[in-house]
Amino acid sequence: MTRFIMRRLAEIVPVLFVIVTLVFFMIRLAPGGPFDTEKSVPPEVLENLEAYYHLDQPLYRQYLMYLGRLVHGDLGPSFKNSNFSVNELIGLGFPVSLELGLYALAVALVIGLASGISASLKPNSARDYVPMSLAMAGICIPNFVLGPLLVLVFALWLGWLPSSGWDGPLYKILPALTLGAAYAAYIARLTRGSMLEVLSQDFIRTARAKGLSEARVVLRHALRGGIQPVVSFLGPAAAGLLSGSFVIETIFQIPGLGRLFVQAAFNRDYTMILGTVLFYASLILVFNLAVDVIEAFLDPRIREEHRNHA
Repeated sequence: MTRFIMRRLAEIVPVLFVIVTLVFFMIRLAPGGPFDTEKSVPPEVLENLEAYYHLDQPLYRQYLMYLGRLVHGDLGPSFKNSNFSVNELIGLGFPVSLELGLYALAVALVIGLASGISASLKPNSARDYVPMSLAMAGICIPNFVLGPLLVLVFALWLGWLPSSGWDGPLYKILPALTLGAAYAAYIARLTRGSMLEVLSQDFIRTARAKGLSEARVVLRHALRGGIQPVVSFLGPAAAGLLSGSFVIETIFQIPGLGRLFVQAAFNRDYTMILGTVLFYASLILVFNLAVDVIEAFLDPRIREEHRNHA
């Protein structure tokens, strides 16, 4: 397993190199520049700005200089936030995005697992149809539609919750529900399908025949196998919860990294776009590696397969 983890970590480096290269040239070849929206900038001032950020250099030299800084962990200065580096802005925004993602993940797991397990215990009944119908609705409604609807109902009509901001516990309920709803729906359907398959197997009938309580049969024996598809889904889901926060942070005016990325895209802040894309790509790769390790822990067959390949 240690050899497997080291091999996967070594694979991350070339993947990140390809991502950095593609994003660098894509944003540089797009029309416009970071200082095109500046009002009434004299030509000599614009030349000084471009010289300061090395934009007057050939594109290949800009690329090589960026890679040189990147090797030392320097993501460069922000073009639009001149008092901050990209590293500092990520350090300020990511904790907020991480907190939002963790709240949304908790919402998705609690609602999704509870709904899926409950539906699998009474298939083809109201206890099955109602949560699965809601899950299908949660999959179909995008978060940029669900968010304003929740604000309309709970903030404007009922006045129970604030409509935007990140100042206290009540401000975090609507963003977490909006971001976690779709993932809760996927987890509910995955859990139901997997649990139905596991509950029909022989070892579950044997456990029931031994007189074990239904709660112990479900939670101790069936859930370990039934949760494996959910664990496989959590890698891309966790990454999606972070990247999905781009829309949620903009809707609810949350000062997280996703909102900074959206602003950077509008402002053509090259280094900020590159830094956030690279940061999120690294997170996705690490999440996928963590999911592979957890799956190997839950399923001995996967561990044996890794040993055979090694």
